[in-house]
Amino acid sequence: MAGEFECSNPLLNRIWSAGRWSYLSNLQGIPTDCPHREKNGWTGDAHLAAEQGLLNYAPAAVYAKWINDLGDEQRPTGELPGIVPTSGWGYKWGNGPAWDSAFLLIPFYLYEYCGDTKVLADHYDGLKRYVDYLTSKAKNGIVDIGLNDWAPFKTTTPADITSTAYYYRDAQIVALAADLLGNDADARKYADLAAGIKTAFNEKFYHPDTMLYGNGSQTSLSCALYQGLVEPANKPRVLSNLVAAVEKSNGHIDTGILGAKYLLNALLENGRADVACRIASQKDLPSWGWWIEQGATTLWEQWNGADSRNHIMFGDISAWFYKALAGINPDPAAPAFKHFTIKPNLVGGLTSAHAGYDSVRGRIVSDWKTKGGRFDLTVTIPPNTTATVHVPVADSTSVKEGGKPAADTAGVSFLRVEAGRTLFEVGSGTYHFTAPMF
Repeated sequence: MAGEFECSNPLLNRIWSAGRWSYLSNLQGIPTDCPHREKNGWTGDAHLAAEQGLLNYAPAAVYAKWINDLGDEQRPTGELPGIVPTSGWGYKWGNGPAWDSAFLLIPFYLYEYCGDTKVLADHYDGLKRYVDYLTSKAKNGIVDIGLNDWAPFKTTTPADITSTAYYYRDAQIVALAADLLGNDADARKYADLAAGIKTAFNEKFYHPDTMLYGNGSQTSLSCALYQGLVEPANKPRVLSNLVAAVEKSNGHIDTGILGAKYLLNALLENGRADVACRIASQKDLPSWGWWIEQGATTLWEQWNGADSRNHIMFGDISAWFYKALAGINPDPAAPAFKHFTIKPNLVGGLTSAHAGYDSVRGRIVSDWKTKGGRFDLTVTIPPNTTATVHVPVADSTSVKEGGKPAADTAGVSFLRVEAGRTLFEVGSGTYHFTAPMF
């Protein structure tokens, strides 16, 4: 294992454990959907669980090999099947951007988490060919092919929203790969393509009068936020509408497998980890907790318990625990944890959370607890890296490190107070921050 997580909520610990077992039992040579029935390399399941895998285990070599398999299955047109490897099935059903984007997203995650540029470089021509294939299928910048938000509880979301959003993200990844390879012309071409897709997406799906996207589902709203398609000026209202959509479901999730990743992360990234933690902590339908209450030790295929009871496609919540509760977040601008953020969220009545992660640069630890009106946070930063640490108190003068004012500690630099948190830049080493809770 590369990582471990534990917090003061036993239910969340059991969900994390179930995700870990589901991932492990579905990575046997290739990433599969379930280990007992189909045993197929469904591309959507694979990319939705990839960040969980990279934080809990060390699957980079398996992913690099499997991306070679995707390259082998790509047709000259750029088309990909929904399962890889395949004997021919999956080119006409089960594919589309929401699944095929594994070909681009997993190499991006390998770059972000491991600093690996080789997979992007090795498959650069294929990545371009895939985005060009989507362009050939697009109508006025909108792609309406492939599966939609699979296995929703109640509310369905049309495929054109999610497929177009992945088209946008794929164009961005090709632009990044081109920039890394020094291909300025392609970098401009695909960055311009992404900008055009964003404009088309908002013209098609955004309703200025209500500030809703599409049908206003949790998936539609969180997709727009998570994939970076909402204009900055509109984010507060779109976020408010997303929170309202969650409240309408009595604090429960109402998405399929795509929205399950978007929803928790969109809320986290926009300052509403409290809402996301409420969703994650539910014990009745639909929720991960309901599965656990029924005795689940792995994740299931359907919210209502139908079909397989060992599926990985709802597994990104495990990565969310690391990011939201322990607060360990990679920095895409400084890949392979050369720089990263530690930003714990004290939500859901939690009194402690711990995560350790063996990154490619060394061990990262975030370990916090609250007791007797005091907040304690111990962090470990690997050699030759830096991190921005968010201490969740607004009075910067009250924060101490090792018993001394934090701003006077060697290796610690005060940055600013932001959104009720005091931010410090720290170098390699282990630090113990304390502050009174008001």
